[in-house]
Amino acid sequence: MEHRIEEMIDLAVPVRTAYDQWTRFEEFPAFMSGVREVVQLDDTHLRWKVEIAGTERTFTAEIIEQIPDERIAWATTDGKYNAGVVHFVPLDITRSRVHLRILYDSDGVAERIAEALDLTGARVRRDLDAFRRHVEMCARDDGGWRGSVHRRHVGSRTQHEL
Repeated sequence: MEHRIEEMIDLAVPVRTAYDQWTRFEEFPAFMSGVREVVQLDDTHLRWKVEIAGTERTFTAEIIEQIPDERIAWATTDGKYNAGVVHFVPLDITRSRVHLRILYDSDGVAERIAEALDLTGARVRRDLDAFRRHVEMCARDDGGWRGSVHRRHVGSRTQHEL
């Protein structure tokens, strides 16, 4: 069964700082609950180890579009379907907004219960708030990836739904 989560959060940092921090994928376990490890395999592939509904899963995601200071879109290339896009919006020179949309498949009783109780949405909101705290307190102006990736086709759903 496919689900969609859409959340946003305002940050007290410039859009470049928010974007650069988000591109430090290997730091995600520091602020995302359930993310155990992220390994950047190359410029467009990431291997994730996560815990979902008490079950550990590993999957690879491909960045299908990346425009510095604007957006990053991804989709899984193996394992359970997961795709999304994060938009970075400047509010002014010192503040920005992160808008996150995730599409994913779920199965099993535990995951269906989590969806019915909006536990997954609540987790995403907590993770975005943790990202806000992390970027506002710990952000560095160095190390973000500034390259671009332009629309790659990964699976039939990705092109149409993001």
